Amino acid sequence: MPSSIRGLIHERRRWVALIVVCFAMLMNTLDQTIVNVALPTIQRDLHFTQASLAWVIDAYLITFAGALLLAGRLGDLIGRKKVFLVGVALFTLASAACGAADTQALLVGARFAQGLGAALSSSVILAIIVADFPVPAERAKAMSSYIIVAVGGGSLGLLVGGYVTQALSWHWIFFINIPIGIVTFALGIALIDDNIGLGIRDGLDVGGAVLSTTGLMLAVYAIVSSTQYGLSSTHTLVFGGAAVVVIAAFVLLESRLTHPMMPLGVMRSPGLLTSSLIRGLMVVGMYSTFFIGVLYFQHVLGFDPITTGLAFLPQTLMVAVMSAGLTARIMGRLGPKTTALGGLAVVAVGLALFVQAGTTTAYFPQIFAAVLLIGFGAATAFTPLLTIALAAVPAQDAGIGSGIVNVSQQVSGVLSVAILGAVSASRTTSLLRSGSSALDALDGGYHLAFIVALASVLVAIVLGSFLLRRSGAGSGGPEEPDELFEAESETMIAEIM
Repeated sequence: MPSSIRGLIHERRRWVALIVVCFAMLMNTLDQTIVNVALPTIQRDLHFTQASLAWVIDAYLITFAGALLLAGRLGDLIGRKKVFLVGVALFTLASAACGAADTQALLVGARFAQGLGAALSSSVILAIIVADFPVPAERAKAMSSYIIVAVGGGSLGLLVGGYVTQALSWHWIFFINIPIGIVTFALGIALIDDNIGLGIRDGLDVGGAVLSTTGLMLAVYAIVSSTQYGLSSTHTLVFGGAAVVVIAAFVLLESRLTHPMMPLGVMRSPGLLTSSLIRGLMVVGMYSTFFIGVLYFQHVLGFDPITTGLAFLPQTLMVAVMSAGLTARIMGRLGPKTTALGGLAVVAVGLALFVQAGTTTAYFPQIFAAVLLIGFGAATAFTPLLTIALAAVPAQDAGIGSGIVNVSQQVSGVLSVAILGAVSASRTTSLLRSGSSALDALDGGYHLAFIVALASVLVAIVLGSFLLRRSGAGSGGPEEPDELFEAESETMIAEIM
């Protein structure tokens, strides 16, 4: 076969392979939002309490966050294609189990498996893209396609979740993953090129992955169950204490391993932990809308699932618009710190509008403005915080640095859902006992959750004003922010290689 024809076949093959991995990313992104719209229906059909309902989301996020570092390391050791295919297969099977669930235990258990599948596949997607597109210009186009899918999937998930839940049933929000997963798996076998793994003997920190995931699970369970048992109860203290012990054991293990999952020395990089903390506090504000906001729209304002999905569309579209390059331009003019603090301030304004909402608040203009502002502010703050986090991480540790940032965001999401759900449920129960109507009690619970979310973002602004003083930035001229952003982007790509 002539070399020109072989080149053409390879050219088309890698672009089709890009579509394949984007399909996997689409499934992973869909399942972070598609469930939210269906939560009230799931709660009613399977008789979840308001606090235990958080496990439908937490179960996915816990294993997703806990397995990300291990999954990425597995890709280096045994081959990324293998890890990707196993992740897609597990995610597809778990989706079938979620759709068939008729008990709380089966649904939550299947969501745990879904999160693990998502971690396995998503942890190697960027590596596959980078390997297939070594030319910078082509790589930029491929990465843009990936980002559009990753961001657009959130909006699509809300819309599809609302429509499917209302037209069919909540079971079908999981069943729709099955044909996508089967096609993705089949095409992945044929089209994705694999790398030669380093081998298991080069270091597989299974113990670190087990301890970190177990510690996180215990911590979230202690928080969620505190609504039922009380914050100072023996039950909560025992599980909370166990979480502390397991996490301490994880830290001790990592300090002694030659090839740890999370080298502790990397955490001393200026800006890494501080910006991750601030980003985590902002995530609490973001998740308050996707979790508490869905419940507020449906239980208090009486929105149906489709209307609920449409209500969040401005937020997701704003994230997509800002991610297309506007945030980078703003950061080029103002610098990472100022841009991040400005974005956080806009998020706070949006949450303040949610705090002021009540049982009779109309969607236009107040709620619409709140949703729009939160999307704008979050998209503006995420990129500079990520830039600051990775700017001082040594090149040889860039992968671990990026992993810490990603895991910190997932952990924040898990804890925020648990905390906001517990706070809301506790306040609602208290109001019901004091004689408030069911509607007023629910609104009161959601109101308090939004206040907690707003307080979290305000704390992030205060901490950012001091802790981000010079993190990730030097004393260069006005062109430095752009250089930092470009260097960070290259680091994010190179770390998977």
